[in-house]
Amino acid sequence: MSRRWPFDYDGLIGEGWSGSDPDGAHVNVVLAERGTPTAAALLTTFTSPAPGHTPILVVVGDTKDQYEPVWPPTIMINKETALEPRHQKVTWGAGQTGIAQGVLDAVAEGLIPASGDLLVFVAIYIDPSAEDETAVRIASRAATLKGVRTAREGRGDGAVQALVGRRDDVRNPFYSGS
Repeated sequence: MSRRWPFDYDGLIGEGWSGSDPDGAHVNVVLAERGTPTAAALLTTFTSPAPGHTPILVVVGDTKDQYEPVWPPTIMINKETALEPRHQKVTWGAGQTGIAQGVLDAVAEGLIPASGDLLVFVAIYIDPSAEDETAVRIASRAATLKGVRTAREGRGDGAVQALVGRRDDVRNPFYSGS
């Protein structure tokens, strides 16, 4: 059990996809409680940018002067290298806004607390050919909420057993073998 809450959030992991290619979004979510090794690892990622991969604190605001961080503090990093201006704009504009909305949806639903003692880490994939910023924002929002929900609630035993049962037949859209 957590020291702060009746539920232990530290190290919970979730995943979410929403939307349609190329304007969909795929996220991986990790929750961490401040002061834990999980939080330290996430903060190390936050301070270790690489070309085309910039971890940022998720903020919202109509202008840069009005930026305010989403609460709980949320760090996002892009999984697809963002080097082209259009892809950067879609990732750090629509993607970031959708992540913010998804995290705030999770708070509104009571999945996670709005606390500075919890960190939310979201790694997001947005296709470099994405064009529809609104579709990307909507997809990022839904994918983030799904990822937080999966992290918080896990997968039911039935879903896990069904996956185990079909383990010899599982597929992935990036695998073209037999």
